[in-house]
This record gives sequence, C-alpha cells and structure tokens, in this order.
Amino acid sequence: MLCVTNRIPVAEGYEIDFEDRFRKRVHLVDQAKGFVRNEVQRPRPMKLDHQTGEWTPGPVGTGYYEVKTWWESFDDFVAWTMSPSFAEAHRNRPPKEMFRGPNELTIHEVFLSTDDRATL
Repeated sequence: MLCVTNRIPVAEGYEIDFEDRFRKRVHLVDQAKGFVRNEVQRPRPMKLDHQTGEWTPGPVGTGYYEVKTWWESFDDFVAWTMSPSFAEAHRNRPPKEMFRGPNELTIHEVFLSTDDRATL
C-alpha cells in the first residue's frame, strides 16, 4: 500500500475556496485502478507548552492542507498520473494567489497499519 501526500500552503482568505474545489471535485480518481481512498485534511496549527502540557492555537495562516491518496501500488499511482482522467481532473487550475508558496509531494509505503485493508 502506498500513501501519496500533497502538502499545500493555502493563502489566508482562500481556505473556503480551496475546500470548495475538493467538495465539488469530479471524483475521477475514485475510479482509477488501485485507488483505495482520498482524504483532504485541514490544518489546525497548535502549540504545546511542554512545561504545562497545555495546547494553544498557533499563528493564523500557517500550516498546510494535506491531500492524501492511498493506492494499492506505486505503479497504480503512476498510471493515474499519466491518464487522461488525471489531466481532466487537474484541468481547471486555481489562481496563483490561492497559495502561500509551492506544494510538497511526498510518497510513503505503508509497512505497518492497524487498518485491515492495508497490504503489509
């Protein structure tokens, strides 16, 4: 099993527009061979005071949204990125002002999971 994470620094004031793009997505990835699931995670910047153990809100406008997709294999993910469906799903590019900087794409192989669906 593979987890692909796209960390996206959304600019302050664009959060609702960014989230709406995912709420209204065309769900083409859902039909791709080897696709397992998709999650879009909203940042919740928090700070821990190590002396008191108390959590307080972090600075507004920080953190990254994370878009995560799980795949049965790396080859399935690569096939998706080279497909016409991928091109169609990414056709309407958001305005550059929506972002504080570049995104970061990371790929991890799942070697241990408490989820019975994960291939170990």
